[in-house]
Amino acid sequence: MSNVVLHGHKFRIKISAAEIQKAVGDVARQINTDLKGKKPLFLAVLNGSFMFAADLMKKVNIESEISFIKLASYNGTSSTGKVNELIGVNEDIKGRTVIVIEDIVDTGTTIEVIVAKLKEMGAAEIKIATLLFKPEAYTKSLPIEYTAIVVPNDFLVGYGLDYNGLGRNLADIYVLDYVADQKK
Repeated sequence: MSNVVLHGHKFRIKISAAEIQKAVGDVARQINTDLKGKKPLFLAVLNGSFMFAADLMKKVNIESEISFIKLASYNGTSSTGKVNELIGVNEDIKGRTVIVIEDIVDTGTTIEVIVAKLKEMGAAEIKIATLLFKPEAYTKSLPIEYTAIVVPNDFLVGYGLDYNGLGRNLADIYVLDYVADQKK
């Protein structure tokens, strides 16, 4: 599908499923090299990272574990600036290497909250792996060690990312088509 309509707004394809899978494979290879001999805990941030986390874990070949945390900071097409923790970390992470799996890093507010919590819990090393990174929007100083795809500061849906609940199931990533929306 080259275009989709979600909640009355038209989106056009931005990143194909094939491009996504290549980028996920590149991140997995880098993690496999960097963390060889370690047993990291991958901590996937729900809901958006579920597709990235699943595909990434299929390609990670080092001994590792995965768990999930649910946070929210979006409302519609923009960030609220406030992170609401919904489900916390249940594993003992003291002394462990933790890789936070994010769908998208834009302002960095969510990552900052997660990293602070993981430090409080005694993680020895914390790394960030994100499918999408928006450097134009990033306002924090934390390093993003593993970035699959760098994107402009556009509103994106698909491959786990949603627009008010819709679009997570799309294999490709789409961008809001402002020109089509302005004709309405």
